[in-house]
This record gives sequence, structure tokens and C-alpha cells, in this order.
Amino acid sequence: MAGLILKIMVHRIFRDNSLLNQFIAEIRDVNVQNDRLRFRQNMERIGQIFAYEISKHLSYQEEEVETPLGTASCNLSKDKLVLATILRAGLPLHNGLLSFFDNADNAFVSAYRKHHKDGTFEINMTYVTCPDITDSVVIISDPMLATGASMQKSIEALLDYGKPKEVHVACAIASTNGIEYISRIYPKVHLWIAAEDEELTAKSYIVPGLGDAGDLAFGSKLQD
Repeated sequence: MAGLILKIMVHRIFRDNSLLNQFIAEIRDVNVQNDRLRFRQNMERIGQIFAYEISKHLSYQEEEVETPLGTASCNLSKDKLVLATILRAGLPLHNGLLSFFDNADNAFVSAYRKHHKDGTFEINMTYVTCPDITDSVVIISDPMLATGASMQKSIEALLDYGKPKEVHVACAIASTNGIEYISRIYPKVHLWIAAEDEELTAKSYIVPGLGDAGDLAFGSKLQD
């Protein structure tokens, strides 16, 4: 883990106005959220935007490509990519990234909040599947970064599978506290944020946020 420590790298891509504004507005809007298909599609679009922005930070080398009329010089990335997400809410965002990084390997983490009667919670992890991430660029996606506790546990779990070249975390909506927490715990991790909210409730939910991303994408759940 010490090898990841260097400096804070937070990319707040919402600071430049773009179509991203529309997709963020729609996933927040209670009048649009009842359309699950649209919610999932907008999350995928946000994932695609993340993929494009992150691709600017990959390593590239020149290659010759044969065309019907000759050869063309193209700069292509040769980084080995591993896309990871936190089930189940992260799947649409993950699919957006995967639609651009279509040859990437994939990892999945099942991490969720187990709430207690006193209002506190702990992060339960029940499942991790991951390839060897040694020397890979790992991109971890999750729609919401609230306290950062789930993301911290997920990064820790993935680092058991090798020492990556770089780690990127992509979140549609993040709290200021969550950004500061992950940046402090993992100073060299690239953190990509599509929207930032300052407030967390007493139960650590983001305000104004958007609600439960997993429920909005896939329907409500029963959970002890």
C-alpha cells in the first residue's frame, strides 16, 4: 500500500460544463427517477464520459495500422486495464466504462452497509472476484461516495490481488467528506467525480444526492 502514496489527484470533471450536466440532473430528478431504464442508461453515459476522461491519462505508444490505401500512424494505449465495481449499484456505471474499455478484465466486489439499531453501520463484504492486477491500471466505479468506508474496504480487497500500476476511482456523486477521506487514505489514487455534495446526514447519506442508486436501477430490496 505504501507504494501508492505520492500526492492527491482529484478530478472534478463537472467544473467544465458539458452534456454531463444533463445526465447528472436526470439521475437526481425525482420526476425522472421512476424510469429505471433511463436511470441505468444515464449511469452508463456517465461511465462512458469517465472512460473518455480517464483515457487521457493512460500511456500511449505509436503503432502502424494498415489501411486499404497504405499505412497510418496511430497512438494506442498499451496499458492493461482492470475494471472493478461494487455490486449491485455500480453495474450500470461499470457497463458504461466497459463499453469504451471493451478489452478490459473485470473485478467485482460485494460490499454493503449493515445498519445497527443505534444508527451506526459497518461494511460487510461477502464476495470478491478479481484477476491478477499486477502492473494494471485499475478503475473502480461506484455511483455514490458518501463516507468512503465501502470504497476503502473495496480497494483493500482488490490490492490483495497484486500491485497495480495505477488506481482510479470513478463516482457519479461524492460527498466532500468522502473525497477527503479517500484522498487521505490513498493519496496517489486518481479520484474522478461527476458531482460533489457537501452535506451528509446523521446516517451518512449524501444530501441532496439522489437516493439509493441500486434501488433506482434495479428495484427495491429486502435486507436485514
